[in-house]
Amino acid sequence: MNIVLIGYRGTGKSVVAKLVVKRLGTACVGMDAQIVEQAGMSIPDIVEKFGWPGFRDRETELALDLAKRDNLVIDTGGGVIERPENMEALGKNAVVIWLKASVDTIVSRIQGNTERPSLTEEKSFTEEVEEVLSCRLSKYRNTSQYEIDTDDLTPAQIADRVCRIFDSNNA
Repeated sequence: MNIVLIGYRGTGKSVVAKLVVKRLGTACVGMDAQIVEQAGMSIPDIVEKFGWPGFRDRETELALDLAKRDNLVIDTGGGVIERPENMEALGKNAVVIWLKASVDTIVSRIQGNTERPSLTEEKSFTEEVEEVLSCRLSKYRNTSQYEIDTDDLTPAQIADRVCRIFDSNNA
């Protein structure tokens, strides 16, 4: 069984995935990092060259591949839920946990990050986060089996909750 962490950027998926892997002794796959490695270019470069559909195609290909594997902690990109086939595949042999946070928390955690290009045009960073998160909330909610609000928790506390959820589903 896999653990699939979903949620918007800045909710703690990558940090928590690394902590969970140490505790459970499993392997970790960061989907965005894997896509960057396979493409040999950054996400902004992938999007510039192939557009968001080209990036999403790579994401779907990876999701389908990861769904065939077992004993992974999968740190997804925030937009993996944009294509239903991604979560249909990833959720088959997994516990899917949505790490969520408020707009203010997300903005404070990722405002200076340049690893991802803008998803909306001519909006402030906060407005972009609000708009995109609003559009994705129902997809995160409908795709996940569990939710953890990360606003007031440390990564270690979040990892504890993820491990407890996994243990209760893997007993």
